[in-house]
Amino acid sequence: MSKRFQINAIRDHSRSLSRALSAALGFVIVGTVVMSPAASYSSRHHTFARAARSLNATTTAHLHLVKAEGSELFEEGAVSGALPGSMQAELKTGAVYTGNFVTRTHSGSIKGRGTAAPHGAGRYQSFSGTFIVTGGTGRYAHVSGRAGLYGVFDRRSDAVTVQTTGKLSY
Repeated sequence: MSKRFQINAIRDHSRSLSRALSAALGFVIVGTVVMSPAASYSSRHHTFARAARSLNATTTAHLHLVKAEGSELFEEGAVSGALPGSMQAELKTGAVYTGNFVTRTHSGSIKGRGTAAPHGAGRYQSFSGTFIVTGGTGRYAHVSGRAGLYGVFDRRSDAVTVQTTGKLSY
């Protein structure tokens, strides 16, 4: 390999490297200019991004009757599983069960509503349906989600056992 060929190869490599560095520097400068207003706005106004979390929530609530007004039942009890705590629910029984609930945990609360279809007759009546989360507080202030629910309603004591399974984002 001649000395002249080696010098030309080094010179070509040097030019390629110089072009690559110039392009990279150009991207950095353009990125800094474009991003500067957003960065300064964010730091001035304390706007921070929040990472979304999700939870595959399977819970069980054992509710007992607090008060009944016709077909409307006010229930409360303990919740175990992915979101342990307590629950209060207003349930309306009939051809379709409907209800609103609030689950309280040590990290905040989750509110929602649901519907379920009853199955069978007798003292214990099973049901299945869905619920939608409508709001929350604390860690769950931005919670959203939809999940399945199923359980058993004891017609004699008006106690309800509810199991839910689904994904919540917060």
